[in-house]
Amino acid sequence: MKSVLLALVGGALLPLAFAPFGYALVALLSLALLFRVWLNASPPRAAMYGYLFGLGQFGVGVSWVFISMHEFGGSDVFSAAGLTALFVAYLALFPALAGWLGVTVGGGSVLVRALLVFPAAWVVTEWLRGWLFSGFPWLQIGYSQTDTGLRSIAPVFGVFGVGWLLAVLAGLVLSAWLLDRRGRRLALLGAAVVLVGSTQFAKVQWTQPAGDPIRVTLLQGNVPQDQKWRPEAKSATVQMYVDMTRQHWDSRLIVWPETAVPAFYQQVAESFMAPLEAEARQHGVDILVGVPYYEAQGDRYYNAVVTLGAKPGRYFKRHLVPFGEFLPLRPVLGFVLDILQIPLADFTAGAPRQTLLQAAGYPLIASICYEDIFGQESLAGLPEGAYLVNVTNDAWFGDSFAPYQHWQKARMRALETGRYMLRATNTGVTGIIDASGKPVAVAPMFRREALTGMLQPMAGATPYALWGDWPAVGLCAGIIGACFFRRRRNVLLPPPRGGGS
Repeated sequence: MKSVLLALVGGALLPLAFAPFGYALVALLSLALLFRVWLNASPPRAAMYGYLFGLGQFGVGVSWVFISMHEFGGSDVFSAAGLTALFVAYLALFPALAGWLGVTVGGGSVLVRALLVFPAAWVVTEWLRGWLFSGFPWLQIGYSQTDTGLRSIAPVFGVFGVGWLLAVLAGLVLSAWLLDRRGRRLALLGAAVVLVGSTQFAKVQWTQPAGDPIRVTLLQGNVPQDQKWRPEAKSATVQMYVDMTRQHWDSRLIVWPETAVPAFYQQVAESFMAPLEAEARQHGVDILVGVPYYEAQGDRYYNAVVTLGAKPGRYFKRHLVPFGEFLPLRPVLGFVLDILQIPLADFTAGAPRQTLLQAAGYPLIASICYEDIFGQESLAGLPEGAYLVNVTNDAWFGDSFAPYQHWQKARMRALETGRYMLRATNTGVTGIIDASGKPVAVAPMFRREALTGMLQPMAGATPYALWGDWPAVGLCAGIIGACFFRRRRNVLLPPPRGGGS
């Protein structure tokens, strides 16, 4: 019973390590508790403890799924609660898999399991969760360290490298707890080496400024979600963004949020887009506008960002949101839409490789909505892209954990790539993040704001921009594989002659 409670409580505490709370040390302690209950467990029991940990972790950490479906999606309380519970039950399978895998291939001493196998199993299953069925990389432990010294290795090994190092530290804490005095000293020495060693990466300037800083303005319209798509509100919404834009012609670049224009581009191209683009050119300003885009050839709809100004262009969202922008396995899962009662946009995904948009004199890497939570996919366009732009609408989640957690992920993308990130949202968090992942300007949430600040274009490439997730994930997979073959070899070898029973 004690182990059951430790696993459940440890998981429930883990979200406190992430935004908006930011108690990063909690992640270390939560993982140490989990590794402790795994240490003497059988594989089935380790899976059960991992599952309980996951129920606590995701039951608290992604509770905003219920808010999205019930308050903004129109689902009744029971349907929203049931589907949220199913989703949490699915996500909890990954910590369960980590437990089963770690104990199955672990063996050996406490140090081997706590420092090698358990951290590797955790990271591998986190990577799997971020990829399988379109991926859900929310609450990956590396994100909890965006304000600690461990963040320094993100430009080299990305969020999985940060997560792995954090898990190793948790193993060292557990070892210091369980071992004798000499072992405790060695564990604490190891923790000190990890902490001091990781901070040395902060001294390396992986990318360099390219040109002079640029004045930019990010618009946050704060349009209520229940008003956003009402036909009678469209004209007022567009006029509001135009008025805010005209007040900032002294900026070189102005960014509007995702689907800020609640109409297809083609419907407003002549009446609205063309006159605004001409006006922008007169002032030497480029505007990035979030707007749905209809392509008659093929009868396709895209979630898009278009550039108005010196070099017109468009970007089509590549990674669509399941059940929000498209329905996977429609013949099988069509009933889910009946329960959710939310409008399915039925968008088409953009091409994996697209020509970079140009704005304010530099190529940029655009992302829409939650595309910026996928580190590997955010590398497309590097090192050519001089800065990152994310436009989104997190109004679907209200004042829950979600907008803050999303913002924390955007900070990690800036840190990994050594690029400034401009983030324009409907209700927040709108802000400018520098190339080290630190916020330099942030607009207040749920207010209509025009946030003005300076953007520094950057050149060069971080090691993560060149290698992606593979070194960190490959290392962890290699550890699991080596331990698996060692255990298999030991099982197949005959017992020593004359020894054992």
